[in-house]
Amino acid sequence: MADVKDVQKESRVDELMTRMAYGRVALGAAAFLAPALTVKLMGLGTGNELVTRIFASREIALGAGYLLSKDAGRQTWARLGVVVDSLDTVAGIKSRKAGVPLWAAAGFSAVAAGAASIGAAKVASRR
Repeated sequence: MADVKDVQKESRVDELMTRMAYGRVALGAAAFLAPALTVKLMGLGTGNELVTRIFASREIALGAGYLLSKDAGRQTWARLGVVVDSLDTVAGIKSRKAGVPLWAAAGFSAVAAGAASIGAAKVASRR
């Protein structure tokens, strides 16, 4: 039987996951509607609008999938998010070789790693 601290911890993780899901949808919508601005803010060169829209679609799907799911479905979406965010972390680190500015690569990697960590906490909570 779970004690009060375990229940509070799981509730906090659920709250973080829900906020992150809303953030994914908002970021995805903004990036889809204004890809050129998103590319500029992310420190990427021009011509990346298509890739930005693909990224945006994925973020919307991950966020909406989580928000529209319940219980086991949320666990599945959390697992998918952990995979995607972990791969994004690696991609951010490797992007330095492609000439992405250090501040952009570090910022992107840090955000992706943080999201992967929150998702991993959700998966570990099994709730």
